[in-house]
Amino acid sequence: MTTQMKEDVSAWPSSNPVFKPVDSGESERKIRVAFAEDDDDFREAVSGELTDYGFDVTSFADGKLLLDAFAQGIDVEIILLDWSMPSVSGIDLLPKLRQAGVVLPVVFLTGRTQPAYEKLALDRGALDFVDKSRGVPILAQRLRLIADSHKKPTEPEFEGNFHCGRLLLKPGISRAYWDDADVNLTLTEFKIVYLLASSIGTYVTYRAVYDCMHYVGFIAGSGENGYRTNVRSCIKRIRNKFRAVDPDFAEIDNYQSFGYRWGKA
Repeated sequence: MTTQMKEDVSAWPSSNPVFKPVDSGESERKIRVAFAEDDDDFREAVSGELTDYGFDVTSFADGKLLLDAFAQGIDVEIILLDWSMPSVSGIDLLPKLRQAGVVLPVVFLTGRTQPAYEKLALDRGALDFVDKSRGVPILAQRLRLIADSHKKPTEPEFEGNFHCGRLLLKPGISRAYWDDADVNLTLTEFKIVYLLASSIGTYVTYRAVYDCMHYVGFIAGSGENGYRTNVRSCIKRIRNKFRAVDPDFAEIDNYQSFGYRWGKA
């Protein structure tokens, strides 16, 4: 990131007519963010502006330092990652964080804007992918939407493990087991299975599944219902992972043009 993708920090707007920095007298809660970025100037600039927008930012110069901080018990709500960093890249951090039991929302802030990079990040469990050229106001708004949506879960909460037939869900570590075999879902995929299984026998709309994938109100895709393509792709990946464990898996039923449900028709 420090060479080809080095940013012109001055290009980042510090104000916006709709979404403005938080004044010292405002009561909006501070959202705790862990930010890993190897470019010192860019990291300092973004951290400072996010602080102006009401965030409590703890920054790190590379991925290893971030992993060490979680090992020492850092308390944050969202992880913000650059893609290219020394020691361990942002994209390689995702599975390492999962293995360490860290299941917080992950957002990429990167100059790698090609769709292939975004798809890889989302496939590995990131919740959002923000182009650095969008500026701090857009980044701050997305981070706050994600944090607020995680305060108000879209699915019921269970104490301890949740059993649904041959399915075992362990929300504490975001793991799904089918006949005691780990299905190896990403965090986003686990949330979708959790949402469907907790609503067993009831169809869940495409929009509800998509909100679970990202956050309520997130807009993507082409056209008003473009998000359905994203949902179908994610459900396909989930089915394939279950079928890798059980070739006869058929628990996710589709009601065309409406949504999905857990349980055979």
